Amino acid sequence: MSEQIRVGITLGDTNGIGPEVVIKALMDSRMCELFTPVIYGSPGAIAYYKKLIEGAGEFRYTPVNSAAEARDKCVNLINCTEGNFSITPGVRTADSGRAACDSLEAVTRDIKADMLDVVVTAPVNKEGLRECGLDFAGQTEYFAAEFGGEPLMMMCSELLRVGLVTTHLALGDVNGMITCERIVEQIMRLRRSLVQDFGIVEPRIAVLALNPHSGDGGLLGAEEQTVIKPAIEDAIGKGALAFGPFPADGFFAAAGYRKYDAALAMYHDQGLAPFKALTPQGVNFTAGLPVIRTSPDHGVAYDIAGRGIADPASMREAIYLALDVFRTRRRYAGMTRNPLQRFERERSGKDLSVRDLIPETETED
Repeated sequence: MSEQIRVGITLGDTNGIGPEVVIKALMDSRMCELFTPVIYGSPGAIAYYKKLIEGAGEFRYTPVNSAAEARDKCVNLINCTEGNFSITPGVRTADSGRAACDSLEAVTRDIKADMLDVVVTAPVNKEGLRECGLDFAGQTEYFAAEFGGEPLMMMCSELLRVGLVTTHLALGDVNGMITCERIVEQIMRLRRSLVQDFGIVEPRIAVLALNPHSGDGGLLGAEEQTVIKPAIEDAIGKGALAFGPFPADGFFAAAGYRKYDAALAMYHDQGLAPFKALTPQGVNFTAGLPVIRTSPDHGVAYDIAGRGIADPASMREAIYLALDVFRTRRRYAGMTRNPLQRFERERSGKDLSVRDLIPETETED
């Protein structure tokens, strides 16, 4: 692969604002100086939305069959659609769902084939995914199933970072998923991501309460005393700088998040509602996976699809974050590599395995 980072970018639901924000984010030719974009989607969708975007007439792309053929310094496009294909902005259709599924599956194949470095996904309609056979609660869960590991959904911006204990669940199902073991696992995943993906040496993590007023001493719920506090103590014992539990309303209203590197919310809207209110250009980052995947923090926005007014800022920030995480993760891997192995490799000018560093007589039983 070339030295320039290859970024796979899906168009998402073609009847939403995905194609529009992708085009707008890549219209500036300087973007191709930073990375090599590889769009996965429909040429027809690109042509349709270009007509609706002021100044997009000069937007050009190079058709390729796979990311292996992608050319640096230009936008590349892989056609993921076949047969008749219709576009109806603002409406969920079988075609828009199929387009989202096809682009996801295509970008996944190329990541697994080591043709891409990171992936940025435009928003999809979850019902559309299910209708075409991808029965997942969201793209976060899809990538977890494809690449292994337990995902940690993290919302990121320059202002704050918020991780989630539970993700796309009905509110009535959340309480059953709030266990001491799961909270500890998510604290440690969040800590690991902050270290290896964001370069924070020893992150400070605030853990939010589940109940209003942190349970008010048990009057409004006992989970803080019986589940969350023991989980925090367990995580501290494992090396995490974890604090709390904090009542969510006061934590965000009083800007308590400024004292911490990240907050861990118990459920989706507890974390995302204040995050989006405070950060209009946030990014959804799927931590805890071997593949780097980011996404804008908004949905398909059918209400403004096809009007040419969608803001590409979150898509642009999602691309920037994917690039930053890739570089930080690569630096971290280099810094934590076995020092003896690194020294011997640099001295010899070739890659060496651990066995190469140990005399043969010492490896025998």
